[in-house]
Amino acid sequence: MDVLADPTLLKQHCQTWRTQGLTIALVPTMGFLHAGHLSLLDHARSVADRLVLSIFVNPTQFGPNEDLDRYPRDLPRDLELAAAHGVDLAFAPEADAMYHPDHATWVDVPELGAGLCGASRPGHFRGVCTVVTKLFGLVRPDLAVFGQKDWQQLAIIRRMARDLELGVEIVGRPIFREPDGLAMSSRNVYLTPEEREEAPAIRQGLALVQEAVRSGELDVTRLGLMFRSHLAEKLSGSRVDYAAFVHPEALSPKACVDAPTLLAVAVFLSRVRLIDNILLEV
Repeated sequence: MDVLADPTLLKQHCQTWRTQGLTIALVPTMGFLHAGHLSLLDHARSVADRLVLSIFVNPTQFGPNEDLDRYPRDLPRDLELAAAHGVDLAFAPEADAMYHPDHATWVDVPELGAGLCGASRPGHFRGVCTVVTKLFGLVRPDLAVFGQKDWQQLAIIRRMARDLELGVEIVGRPIFREPDGLAMSSRNVYLTPEEREEAPAIRQGLALVQEAVRSGELDVTRLGLMFRSHLAEKLSGSRVDYAAFVHPEALSPKACVDAPTLLAVAVFLSRVRLIDNILLEV
């Protein structure tokens, strides 16, 4: 496995592969890899000739009061895991290699990024779209693989790739969960033992709503109240940032679950913000 930090060398490396007729898959991450990330790598490895993993804690997607400085990092461990899962090239740049001092260009999809996580994290998706576009330009992958836990991010990147004719197939993979149902996240390490024990209530609340839909309850106001009541009972000290019923692709609000509907949630446990979602089927 090659490890690079220079964007120019990354570009040259991938260009060589393309001239050889090899297909390239990209898995963009912020590192501190967990089993969910590894499942993305395994899928990408199975469908492409060459696999690129990017490890970059992107500063432009963090707000001024967020956890950029304390975001968990362990590059040696990440590289060991990457090699074990068939990564051909790991790209781990410093911020100044990705953003010149006079950087002035941004990519945004405001129609899809204004709500849900975008409402409480202004500028977040602008940072995501910009760095992903830069990675696409450097690697020029045939496909890029993302997890469905960040459903809004996935929908935004799909729209961006389509609208800008980037020529990259965007692949979404199912949420990878702990045995007790908690969606895997690098930020789970922030949870206290007590919070970690209670956190699966988020997934349980989503499943409760899905069962209600299958039993005929389709009104999103009542379904949302059901989710919030469940968390109030099972997850002491939690605060719901949002619990929104939206169209899976347009992310527009739904009043009724009359077709496949995404229930996306963000919940604070003390200072830790966890997201999850479920696609509700009638």
